[in-house]
Amino acid sequence: MLQLTKPLAVIDLETTGINLSNDRIVEIAIVKISPDGKKITKRKLINPEMPIPQVTSDIHGITNEMVKDAPTFKQVANELKQFIEGCDLAGYNSNRFDIPMLAEEFLRSGMEFDCKTKKLVDVQKIFHFMEQRTLSAAYKFYCSKNLDGAHSAEVDASATWEVLEAQVVKYPQLGNNIDSILKFVGEDPIVDFARRFVFENGVETFNFGKHKGRAVADVLKAEPQYYDWMMKGDFPMHTKQKLTEILNRTLLKKA
Repeated sequence: MLQLTKPLAVIDLETTGINLSNDRIVEIAIVKISPDGKKITKRKLINPEMPIPQVTSDIHGITNEMVKDAPTFKQVANELKQFIEGCDLAGYNSNRFDIPMLAEEFLRSGMEFDCKTKKLVDVQKIFHFMEQRTLSAAYKFYCSKNLDGAHSAEVDASATWEVLEAQVVKYPQLGNNIDSILKFVGEDPIVDFARRFVFENGVETFNFGKHKGRAVADVLKAEPQYYDWMMKGDFPMHTKQKLTEILNRTLLKKA
């Protein structure tokens, strides 16, 4: 049994999206476990003061109607801060998402969020550390064989095929064709492979730098020199290709 010396607050958030700067919390749940084993749960719906995209509602089931009369984060910020006061924090992928998002909301509410006195335990990090996510580990798990000659391209490609075949057998819900597999696990909406741009509500958006979160087309209209800067910069060719495609499409619309 886990021995605690101070309370542990296990946090999970549902949000309008994954952009730390622009998106907002729509639900927060905190399970606080005391050193004596006592468990207290606090869960709140939050009005994000912005529309929840339908694609996001489809994932977590929280709609605009459900949160329209809920309190804003600012209205519950003090209550939440007091609830986790003196606690270490835990979550799943929490160091990369939940804790940063929570910090943003506190700061937007005019409240400090200092983690210097808190230990942060990310359960996903433990999972990935203990259960390797290498091809060799997958081959052992799905095919019950050791991968001899790993990192030889031919050996790795053949092993990957064997793993895929074994996954289709192990998980019938995947179906038995490429379309059914992608329908089940979802397809990554890729703009450029370097992820310098991402789709937000179907619009190509900057994923880095001073324009992060802004539509690429809008930036190119307002700041045409940004295109030249990127084309001369140390960006992958595929990124430059996609940037040019967006520029050409933008120019055609203007024409």
